[in-house]
Amino acid sequence: MDDFTVHIVDDEEAVRKSLAFMLTMNGLGVRVHESATAFLSLAPNLRQAVLITDMRMPDLSGLELIRRLAALEIAIPSIMITGHGDVPMAVEAMKAGAIDFIEKPFEDTAIVDAIRRASERLSDACTITESAEDVRTRIGTLSERERQVLTAVVAGQPNKAIAFALDISPRTVEVHRANVMAKMQARSLPELVRMSLTAGVAS
Repeated sequence: MDDFTVHIVDDEEAVRKSLAFMLTMNGLGVRVHESATAFLSLAPNLRQAVLITDMRMPDLSGLELIRRLAALEIAIPSIMITGHGDVPMAVEAMKAGAIDFIEKPFEDTAIVDAIRRASERLSDACTITESAEDVRTRIGTLSERERQVLTAVVAGQPNKAIAFALDISPRTVEVHRANVMAKMQARSLPELVRMSLTAGVAS
């Protein structure tokens, strides 16, 4: 891996320690921070950093942390983790600048893969543009109905609401959702949201 440091910001000591141990065993440099405020004070001086932060923390939420980094024009690729995830929350996190949104419990490989994607932002300025073009190509393979379902899904609407709005059955919505996931090559809803934001579909 490239020479960068993963900064873990989580108010739970057990989470910090277990995640730090796992990432260290995967050959990554790691620093832990017990609060978003503590990390924010150091952020302006950090170089080659990737951030993993919990959505819900008592002093400052992970979402607010990412927003403040953006306001300060501190470019640190960020990954949001949470035990209470939903699609609207994922949209908010990635609109704020998060690279990925991962729900607990998660597989070790999910975090490591997300870190690899985040680290690409440190060295490859073309990654975002190329990714957007790739996503738009995949969107071009969707039918009109599948695009409607995609837009509704990334807006956080449940299947029943989508079915009512499009005047189709919930089962048909499920079929369209499965087709959308397959054609977009998305392994999870947060990943689908990330793709849609990249391509400008989610607003």
